[in-house]
Amino acid sequence: MDADRPDLGGARRTGAGPMNQLIEAVELLLTPETWTGATGMGARLLQHLQYTGLAVALAALIALPIGLAVGHSGVGRGPAVMITGVVRALPTLGLITLVALFAGLGLTAPMVALVILAVPSILAGAYSGVGSVDAPVVDAASAQGMSTWQVLWKVEVPLGLPIIIGGLRLAVLQVVATATLAAYVGSGGLGAPLFLGLRTYDYPLLLAASLVVIVLAITLEVVFALVQRVLRRALRGTS
Repeated sequence: MDADRPDLGGARRTGAGPMNQLIEAVELLLTPETWTGATGMGARLLQHLQYTGLAVALAALIALPIGLAVGHSGVGRGPAVMITGVVRALPTLGLITLVALFAGLGLTAPMVALVILAVPSILAGAYSGVGSVDAPVVDAASAQGMSTWQVLWKVEVPLGLPIIIGGLRLAVLQVVATATLAAYVGSGGLGAPLFLGLRTYDYPLLLAASLVVIVLAITLEVVFALVQRVLRRALRGTS
């Protein structure tokens, strides 16, 4: 058995027709053995979440300070918008391949690519969120004696938080969908069973891994949407 194949416990695999393959993929996901073991779907899902969390956290460390500074001061907004567009146009798979040529196989190449992928959305969300605060509100805070730092953290960031969270939300969804490419250069995650299914023509396994990625993305989308809704209601309640 391939090291990347979950222990399927003798699950049925006919591979006949798209609908049968989809049914087999669902049956595969409902088989307990699919989720157990070091190469099971459960371990791959956990790896996928770890890759996503690490990439978004690193991207936030880079993009949030820059975005908040740009949104607060207005300085550099044009270059920030241009850089955001340019970075979004970079092909992720090509970037992973390029970095892997220098860093070798492993997690470094996909992590660099995923961080670069996440930066534009977080950056745009940060400067748009802070920049969306009405000028009279900012002027009133300054007139009350608040310093520039206090205006940013006590007025602009709280009021712009739903948009800032929106940037993080988009970055997470992009990274979750793209982190499957980590397996392309020897890392794990849900891309491992996906690429294995593609390589061995095991389409039920490929579909099963794809379904898990889709459900994970939808779940995270719902969570972030609820967070944004709660924040907007809280802001309306305090206004």
